[in-house]
Amino acid sequence: MRFLLIDKITSWNLGKSANAVKNVSLSEDFFDDHFPMKPIMPGVLILEGMAQLSGLLVEETVRAETKQNPKALMSKIENAKFRVPVYPGDVLHYEATIESVNELGAKTSVKAYVLEKVVAQCSILFSFHQIDNPTLESHRSKIISQWMRDLNK
Repeated sequence: MRFLLIDKITSWNLGKSANAVKNVSLSEDFFDDHFPMKPIMPGVLILEGMAQLSGLLVEETVRAETKQNPKALMSKIENAKFRVPVYPGDVLHYEATIESVNELGAKTSVKAYVLEKVVAQCSILFSFHQIDNPTLESHRSKIISQWMRDLNK
């Protein structure tokens, strides 16, 4: 199973906010078991997509402001609420906002929508870690450029 739960970043305001989409397809591996005959996207995977967008926004903000290259690791989820199930065929819209950043980590608030209705929301705290891995950096760069392909035109 792949854990890339963003298909495209739709807006990018470095240091402030970002939006992204995930097209939820019945062909996703997790629908085989969650649940047979009643497929629902697992809440933990909705959170993962929210964390991917938030973490990327935080990392790129710190890179731009400090010229350092931290990896933002999710350390805490606060006040997670799941309001509506997400089904195959839905388009998830993620909206992440940076609340604060310091030398140790960052806090973001994130919401996920389907058809302008909030399906999930939470605050995510990240801690910064230095991970020197050229393979990871190369993979990360490819993913970011794919996610942001339409913003760079």
